[in-house]
Amino acid sequence: MSMKDNHINYIEFKANDLEKMKKFYHQAFGWSFTEYGPTYVAFSESGLDGGFEKTDEDIVNGALVVLYHQKLEDIKKKIIKSGGKISKDIFSFPGGRRFHFIDTSGNELAVWSDK
Repeated sequence: MSMKDNHINYIEFKANDLEKMKKFYHQAFGWSFTEYGPTYVAFSESGLDGGFEKTDEDIVNGALVVLYHQKLEDIKKKIIKSGGKISKDIFSFPGGRRFHFIDTSGNELAVWSDK
């Protein structure tokens, strides 16, 4: 499946205990996991790939929807021009780069690229 600009591509959930989250989602739904160090686990077999990010903070609205776009700088400018605010500037991670933004209702989302 090819990735398309502006489509939801990934979702992340915050987790206080990664092992507990993996056990729950595997037992309840049969999801599979790939570990990326002590603070991140990707999941698959869920219909939409995603991951669990370790946090020690209280979790409120712990889901992060991640969109895909080939040209991060271009979509970042478009988001700002449309009234969005950047909450975490572009950063690199294994497999690509991404940034987070707040929409006009206060929802935080992210955009990533493998380019």
